[in-house]
Amino acid sequence: MGKHKMTLNLRFAVVLIAVVLAGPSAAQVRYNPGEMRVDDQPGHIPEREELPAAFKRQAVFFRSTEPPGTIIVHTSERFMYLVQGNNRALRYGIGVGRDGFQWAGLLKISRKAEWPDWTPPPEMIERQPYLPRWMAGGPGNPMGAKALYLGGTVYRIHGTNQPHTIGSAVSSGCFRLVNDDVVDLYDRVPVGTKVVIRHAASL
Repeated sequence: MGKHKMTLNLRFAVVLIAVVLAGPSAAQVRYNPGEMRVDDQPGHIPEREELPAAFKRQAVFFRSTEPPGTIIVHTSERFMYLVQGNNRALRYGIGVGRDGFQWAGLLKISRKAEWPDWTPPPEMIERQPYLPRWMAGGPGNPMGAKALYLGGTVYRIHGTNQPHTIGSAVSSGCFRLVNDDVVDLYDRVPVGTKVVIRHAASL
């Protein structure tokens, strides 16, 4: 009996040590699978942009009262929809803002840019002091291949050099797509396009 109890205690100690060594990030992955604590990687150029099937660009059934050409973001779903009419939409998988950086609103695309430069805001530099204060556009730029600016805010719909973050809550409030998808969206919508940002889908 004593030997059995000693074996159980030893196993418990091994598990406890493993949990301690894993640290808080392991617990975060277990309990918050939708939120990804990934820092920006300026200069990183991804080799491929393969997405899980659910997050690949695709035409879907989508009921909406918004007119064709409207962009609708469902933050909680990690999807962006380009309304096409007749209860159809083009759906894109996206990365959204982390907890505390998510928001809702109604804006219009105020301008568009190809291979945009990147100027991290002060609050981002405070969290990640290693970031450059400015970075020219290019394949290693976190803004990706294209950017659609939302009204007069600091937020944008843009590409990314971290395609593995699509489907996660990882940004500081912007909406990211893989570069192929943001190029597709960029070519479909003009300046002035209405953008609706929602936390959850309408019933």
